[in-house]
Amino acid sequence: MYETINSPVNYGGLELKNRIIFAPTTLGVSEEEYFERIRRIAAGGCGMIIIGDVPVGKSRFEKSLFDKKGFAYYKKLAEIAHSYDCRICAQLHQTDSNMLAMLKYVPGVLTKKISMQELRTLLNNEVAPYITKLPKSKIRSIINGFGEAAVLAVDAGFDMVQIHGDRMCGSFSSAIFNHRTDEYGGSAENRARFAVEAVQAVRSRLPELPIDYKLAVRQEDPHYGNAGVVESELGIFVPMLVEAGVTSFHVTLANHSSLEDTIPPRNHPYFKDEGCFLKFCDEVRRYTDKPITGVGGLSDPDFVEEQLATGRIACAAMCRQLLADPAWPNKVAAGQCKEIHRCVRCNKKCLGGLQQHQGTHCIYEKG
Repeated sequence: MYETINSPVNYGGLELKNRIIFAPTTLGVSEEEYFERIRRIAAGGCGMIIIGDVPVGKSRFEKSLFDKKGFAYYKKLAEIAHSYDCRICAQLHQTDSNMLAMLKYVPGVLTKKISMQELRTLLNNEVAPYITKLPKSKIRSIINGFGEAAVLAVDAGFDMVQIHGDRMCGSFSSAIFNHRTDEYGGSAENRARFAVEAVQAVRSRLPELPIDYKLAVRQEDPHYGNAGVVESELGIFVPMLVEAGVTSFHVTLANHSSLEDTIPPRNHPYFKDEGCFLKFCDEVRRYTDKPITGVGGLSDPDFVEEQLATGRIACAAMCRQLLADPAWPNKVAAGQCKEIHRCVRCNKKCLGGLQQHQGTHCIYEKG
């Protein structure tokens, strides 16, 4: 059983031992605990781990490949993954948060006059003016940073890079946030330019490197997500990204709305079913034959096997399920599915823990 889940796959030029990928996840835990989490997930048998939010420049707020300590941190993550025959991918990103604008909200947060949910809304409101007014010199510098970060990621031991198609790439892509009147705004082709040039910056330096693209899709009717690519424009964006050098796509819902939409609980009004974002994979498939990874509440081995076996997706990405039970892949391979701790998508200690600054955890964890 589960022959497809357990079968190796060429994912955009990278050989994976099976079809299960740990999706990029913010954990909000100490460095040592993070290393241990990654070790457990790699030991649990997944084919690849994507390390989320690797900045494309120096950073005061995140671990960066551009300084000695940060480089050593990422090198250790690669060594941990590889020790379990697990591939590792660096998700390269540039924040679209206006840090200067953020400072004016700090007093309100400290005095608890502004809740974290209110802060998220306020910061989202700052994205459009920030993206629209960003100087071209800064744009060129950031785009160049994607290429430099990719080289450093490979030097640190990463097997693949993923361009984060939300955050700044997604905000440039979105007519909701991008009101520019130059070559980076206006038409869909112009709004795709930032993401395309970010991919090209990597490809020009590393001609053979597999490049994954996290394709964040914005849905209308009903409206979900504000950044990313609206469904009707996928036919423009996808071929442009492929031509630029993308070798695979990781497809999900666009961000910059409620976190409960992009990380939907089981009682979500629209995305309550398992595989809730796979319909976006179906739409992307119309425009490319590149491998596609699907995500969205995946946990049931029978369901996952069906999606893979029919060719609907090449790989299945999981976050909450592999936090609930890192050994999901090994248990499936050993025919021990009844022993799996199934994610119930309650969001209590994963998303809830992150929002309460207690770290991303799971109800199944001891203690």
